[in-house]
Amino acid sequence: MRKAEKNKNRLNFLDEIRGFAVFCMIFYHAFYILGSFFELEWAAYLFDFFMPVQPWFAAIFIFACGMSCTLSKNNLKRGLILLGVAVGFTLVTVILLPALGFVGTEIYFGILHLLAVSVLTYALSERKLRNISPFTGILLCAVLYAFTSGISEGEFGYGSLVRFSLPEGLYEHNYLMPLGIYSPSFYSADYFPIFPNIFIFFSGAFTGRICSERGYPEWIYPERVPFFGVLGKRSLIIYIVHMPVIFAAAYVIDLLINLF
Repeated sequence: MRKAEKNKNRLNFLDEIRGFAVFCMIFYHAFYILGSFFELEWAAYLFDFFMPVQPWFAAIFIFACGMSCTLSKNNLKRGLILLGVAVGFTLVTVILLPALGFVGTEIYFGILHLLAVSVLTYALSERKLRNISPFTGILLCAVLYAFTSGISEGEFGYGSLVRFSLPEGLYEHNYLMPLGIYSPSFYSADYFPIFPNIFIFFSGAFTGRICSERGYPEWIYPERVPFFGVLGKRSLIIYIVHMPVIFAAAYVIDLLINLF
């Protein structure tokens, strides 16, 4: 009875939308691995074809994770776990994989790093954020996202209306790459800087507050695509294992093809 009640009250649409984003990322990374490391032309073509929509399903995932913060009982613990996993990804892709002959796999600040920083920031500032109206918060996030979206090009502002150039010297090194400031030589196989992406996360958090305070709409509870729901519930585990699994499967298939 308790389990049925729990499932009835679960926000299944949130699981499914997060699962859909994970599903898209799995295929996107698969095309990248098969095209870049195993030189399959069709995979490289599909990777380039889907590249324009990649920021959209990544944004969905970041936004949904922001909403989930309003449902978590311990965001500090959640953020620290994410940070540990993110650091593990960096160590494996920067040290282990190149030692095994896989070059170009380095992930210095990917989506897990961004989410870890975002969740920890939320956990440490949650009480102060309560003083901001969620509607005002969403508006501020939109304004700040637009304001910081040009940071990788060396400026803040709103196009030709308002523009503030950052010192060129900041872009000679990669020390500030988590913020979106990096040199022309910088490369990361998965890269989601804090700015402007953190404002997508916090817009999700403020949206979650609106729903928590006013009640979630009825359409968010029913299951529609259970497959995506399962992926969403296990999104972190799937994200951790999907790239090694793709690498291993592709390596075995490539080995078998060369043998026969």
